[in-house]
Amino acid sequence: MQPKSFLYAEQDGVGTITLNRPERYNALTFEVYRELGAFFKHLSERESVRVVVITGAGKAFCSGGDVEDIIGELFSRDMKGLLDFTRMTVDLIRAIRACRKPVIGALNGTTCGAGAAIALACDFRIASPYAKCAFLFTKVGLSGADMGACYLLPRVVGLTKATELLMLGDFIDANECARIGLYNEVVDSNQLMPRVNALAQQLCKGPQFGLMMTKELLNKALSFDLETALEAEAQAQAICMQHPDFRESYDAWTEKREPKFK
Repeated sequence: MQPKSFLYAEQDGVGTITLNRPERYNALTFEVYRELGAFFKHLSERESVRVVVITGAGKAFCSGGDVEDIIGELFSRDMKGLLDFTRMTVDLIRAIRACRKPVIGALNGTTCGAGAAIALACDFRIASPYAKCAFLFTKVGLSGADMGACYLLPRVVGLTKATELLMLGDFIDANECARIGLYNEVVDSNQLMPRVNALAQQLCKGPQFGLMMTKELLNKALSFDLETALEAEAQAQAICMQHPDFRESYDAWTEKREPKFK
């Protein structure tokens, strides 16, 4: 499955998606939304891929929906047509969160609007100093609650800061994003992809079944109470104990070597 509206490369278990409209700061079109959502679903089941990376070409990670391609066209739609579009955008977020592989956002530059929502949906966010971020939706007269932001952002940065970011829609710089926990790390631009690749390889060497279960429980626990979470974790751990990776870890420890997870 080779995408048409963005670039894709695969090496050593890492599948790298590159948004490739640098002249438009990687703004999203209808086609990109559709294909990107479908492609994340494909990668979730692709056995040769253990980790997914998403980044952007040029000076931006993603500047959101393309004003010319999308917004102008939306004015001609009725309510059903508008819902068709907004449900397509949230399907992309659903696909990223449901992906059975760890997803790393390599934020090379400006990250705003739908681009900020895509980054938020990733499991890790490694950024360059140029990756300023804004949830711009209220700036264009829309709700700040878009593409899962009102659900995910308070859980990442807390309700107070999430309210500020979603209601004001202002940009904050990369270092501030790291300070509030929105970004995992900020590294020099020339070190961004080496750092992302190092993290991806670390994850590739990990127990894929265990990582998948971790992501699944992190997703589910967002709406669990404590007792439900404890029982779910007990069941997940018992399932993992039946997986060959658990035995491999023990054998590697007794043999004083690195584990080789399947």
